[in-house]
Amino acid sequence: MIEISPLRPDDRAGWQPLAVGYNAFYERVLPDAAYDRTFSRLLKAEELHGLAARLDGSVIGIAHYTFQASIWFDDVCYLADLFVDERVRGQGAARKLIEAVAAVARARGCPRYYWLTKQDNSRARLLYDKVARHVGFIRYDYPIG
Repeated sequence: MIEISPLRPDDRAGWQPLAVGYNAFYERVLPDAAYDRTFSRLLKAEELHGLAARLDGSVIGIAHYTFQASIWFDDVCYLADLFVDERVRGQGAARKLIEAVAAVARARGCPRYYWLTKQDNSRARLLYDKVARHVGFIRYDYPIG
């Protein structure tokens, strides 16, 4: 049975390989200090929040989310990161993580809960197309530096 709960301090050893895997998928290599900082911020659960999916006590999936100010609403929920260990994909962990974040957003009164993914992330999009609605937006990134 897959269980979902907020990240705990003792999740660090299970969390980091998943966070590294997530960033590798998006072609990012980050220094260890970035993982130290992010995990600390996730545990504080002030501006960033993290959930873990556990199977037999081991962390097999992670979700990171935040609440953002919105021009037309008080705030909206953004699912920033979602990653499940490849060895256990297809067993429902990603769906449970998505639904757990949705429950938090709903309880907070958020009128919108959304996320982004790469267009060619076909395996994840099979799930996303079942649980959410693609609304056709295209993202642009302006080079800052």
